[in-house]
Amino acid sequence: MTSSNATAAVGIDTEPVLVLKDLSKSYVGVRALRGFSMTVARGEVIGIVGENGAGKSTLMKLLGGVIAPDSGDIIVDGVSHGALSVAESNAAGIAFVHQELNLFENLDVAANVYIGREPRKGGWLQLVDRQRQRAMTAPLLKRVGASFPAETLVADLSLAQRQLVEIAKALSVDARLVILDEPTSSLPVAETEKLLEVIAALKAQGISVIFISHRLHEVERAADRVIALRDGALAGTLARGEITHDRMVKLMIGRDLLVQATEAAVPGPVVLRLKAVRTATYPRQAVDLDLHAGEILGLAGLVGAGRTELARVIFGVDPALGGEVELNGAPLKIRDTADAVARGIFLVPEDRKGTGILLGMPIQQNISLPNLGAHSNGFMVSRDLEAQTASAQQKNLNIKAASLMTLTGLLSGGNQQKVVLAKWLAMTPKVMILDEPTRGIDIGAKAEIYRLMRALAKSGVAVLMISSDMEEVIGVSDRIAVMHEGAISGFLTKDLFSEENILQLAVGRRVERAERPGAESTIHEAGTA
Repeated sequence: MTSSNATAAVGIDTEPVLVLKDLSKSYVGVRALRGFSMTVARGEVIGIVGENGAGKSTLMKLLGGVIAPDSGDIIVDGVSHGALSVAESNAAGIAFVHQELNLFENLDVAANVYIGREPRKGGWLQLVDRQRQRAMTAPLLKRVGASFPAETLVADLSLAQRQLVEIAKALSVDARLVILDEPTSSLPVAETEKLLEVIAALKAQGISVIFISHRLHEVERAADRVIALRDGALAGTLARGEITHDRMVKLMIGRDLLVQATEAAVPGPVVLRLKAVRTATYPRQAVDLDLHAGEILGLAGLVGAGRTELARVIFGVDPALGGEVELNGAPLKIRDTADAVARGIFLVPEDRKGTGILLGMPIQQNISLPNLGAHSNGFMVSRDLEAQTASAQQKNLNIKAASLMTLTGLLSGGNQQKVVLAKWLAMTPKVMILDEPTRGIDIGAKAEIYRLMRALAKSGVAVLMISSDMEEVIGVSDRIAVMHEGAISGFLTKDLFSEENILQLAVGRRVERAERPGAESTIHEAGTA
């Protein structure tokens, strides 16, 4: 571990493109950033890691000119700035690719790349020169390795392809420093690989990259140096040869993260059984699936494989186009989400902010919302009963908030996810479906979510976890089911867990010894031989 800012990685120009000196920023008495210093060399990839609230967002806002520091200096190409304006940040060649992409789906790629800076023709008419705009965009797409043409509608692109458009947009303004904020949080393995290749290509072109991510194994692969933030201050730096997952974690949280690896759980009886269930997205594909009490079944696959669509059918958000569902051996007709909830089938959705919680509502009311009948005296909701339930769940899940009346939208991503879990745990689940449960959550909160999932399974709940994080799927699951184009392509037991096997099944290939759908189950229930 080193405290110096020396860069030893091959191909890096030691001339700094950016120097930050003793930056500090406070909000109403809270010190978001204190005495922070760093340098970024030309052509260097810097990984920035830290838990939510560590100061990463404040640092990015300072670099983007959105806010000004209380003290300190920002030096770009040797020119000192007490603070950057948005215009000065853009002029300095600092470009951002945010986790939430800023693209217009109804416009083509070229129009998005040059939005607000369109080439014009027609004299005083000032018409947009679309032909020239597309010609200007084509070489930018080539630089980022995009295979789609400039006239493609953004609505027709995958998430990974849209991120390439954002990077192309950054290059269109002659970006010399590209800041990628959680760029892989929504990507499966194959598309993540493509983005990591793009980062390497940018580096080869002499463009500096700041890579912010909670996926530490990707930071380990991409970064020339890692800078860790903790409580608004520099916790330490790691040179290329020092970067490991455990060292990054220790810098981020100040201690080793002890998450014990577990043997595959001995499953109980089948709680949820799907027989030839078909979804609207893949009406010709039938899904057969058994989910056992006490197990965590990981559901892996590429984007568009049909995993979220299957979860929505099980939870009653969307109707099944065919097939049968059984709960504890009895036929179950799920007409809507109320049917699922009434029978103890709960969903923690992929988009927790959009469909999992109400951001403008206090924690207490979010937790009681699905079960108002149990928190009512006659026709009125009892705030005392709400508070009792919410207080118990806050203690159980370690939800960090000033009070239970804190607006849920003000919480960190990890604590928001705990609120989603809390509202279901208060209702005694039988089946818990978690869709991308740790997306955008820092490493410490991830470990807490994993422990909660394991505790649920140990209590006899059947847990179905959908995840695009390969490390998560392998590390947390007792069994893994892999989907390909709307169907289960195979099941993996613990002894067959590997990235290679998951990817083989995800693209529709066979894996030796993997259980095929419809085959007689090799899973032994507790108490059986």
